[in-house]
Amino acid sequence: MQENENDILKRVRKIEIKTRGLSNEIFAGKYHTAFRGRGMSFSEVREYRAGDDVRDIDWNVTARSRKPHIKVYEEERELTMMLLVDVSASRLFGTTDRLKKNIITEIAAVLAFSAAQNNDKVGCIFFSDRVEKFIPPKKGRSHILAIIRELVGFRPESQGTKLSEPLRLLTNVNKKRCTTFILSDFLDPAHDRTALEDALKIAGSKHDLVGIRVSDPREQALPDVGIVELQDAETGAKIWLDTSSQAVRDHYARLWQERSEAIEELLRRHRIDTATVSTAGDYVAELIKLFRQR
Repeated sequence: MQENENDILKRVRKIEIKTRGLSNEIFAGKYHTAFRGRGMSFSEVREYRAGDDVRDIDWNVTARSRKPHIKVYEEERELTMMLLVDVSASRLFGTTDRLKKNIITEIAAVLAFSAAQNNDKVGCIFFSDRVEKFIPPKKGRSHILAIIRELVGFRPESQGTKLSEPLRLLTNVNKKRCTTFILSDFLDPAHDRTALEDALKIAGSKHDLVGIRVSDPREQALPDVGIVELQDAETGAKIWLDTSSQAVRDHYARLWQERSEAIEELLRRHRIDTATVSTAGDYVAELIKLFRQR
């Protein structure tokens, strides 16, 4: 059912009211400490002291003065947050009272309002198996509300998923280091794995990447409801399954577990902090746990 303009604006308002309060609850005044990748700018050079990080040694000054010197950095006042939002067809799945899309929208709003309250810029890349829309980073409440409105009402041109595409754009358009949240179910096709590995490696060397992985309980386990037809939302492929068979349900659960472990291993290998959120769970608790670990 297509939402009209008034319906969309009402949902945006509800999301704003809910998520502005949650941003305070999640960060509890410790927004900047949650981001180890915060912007740093060069301040000065001074002599090396015991305990200083040897990676900060300025070898040119050290060679000239014949005494070890290090570069001193200070935190930049202005940070940039980028949201990479999955708008593929699989986000429209959900067997609880919320779709994956609803969770992604609310979490994106929480993060955006947290950045806005700290006077930081927020930008957004919507992606399917291509970049669907790029919203350049800006400040201000009106900008955040415009992003939320797009999250609520955006209709992608494609159905598939290709995570490497928004990562490539991120690398090309953001020359300055920023904190980037990837909000997705990470159901990326296997044939894109090499491209994804390369994109994660390049983007991760320049930016602080954080994964927010959203799933639904029925993706993990099938109920015993007899013979059912399942359809892949992104490819349209259909299959009939006899869910009354324990062997079928076990096979389905095992395939999900293997796929899930592969995703986790990929993100861990690239040192990407990740929160896994279920449509049936409490994403606030998961986000608090994620940021406390950072």
